[in-house]
Amino acid sequence: MHVVRTALAALALALIALAPAGLQAQGQPAAAAGLESLIIVSGGTRHAFQVEVMRTPDQRAKGLMFRNYMPTDRGMLFDFAATEPVAMWMQNTYISLDMLFIRADGTIARIAERTEPLSTRTIPSGEPVLSVLEINGGVSKQLGIKPGDKVEHALFKR
Repeated sequence: MHVVRTALAALALALIALAPAGLQAQGQPAAAAGLESLIIVSGGTRHAFQVEVMRTPDQRAKGLMFRNYMPTDRGMLFDFAATEPVAMWMQNTYISLDMLFIRADGTIARIAERTEPLSTRTIPSGEPVLSVLEINGGVSKQLGIKPGDKVEHALFKR
């Protein structure tokens, strides 16, 4: 019986240790420690966001998958490290997003508004871009953000 109790206690401790990773995998927001500031300048108004930046192929592949919530002032910036045509999708993404396709100079080339959650349909950039910013669906329209507006972030100062 002592061996069984010890094994159960070890299992319980292991499950407790894994709990934070499990919560994030189920859609809880990422820790704020990795957030960077980003500004969108639209019609003379500056809209501030805190963004996670996805720089590696593995990070870009996962993106916002499996999350079911993102605060309104947050987003995810995909750094493709080179200017090229890109395509995004919403596989395993539970929240509707606005996808802002951004040129190397920081201007918004195109906005795909209110993308369909869980869709495997590809969403093309329409032209070569350096980056894509994902924010909550409908926020672009709500703030009056449109193609041609400027995005300020260290990524666009290369």
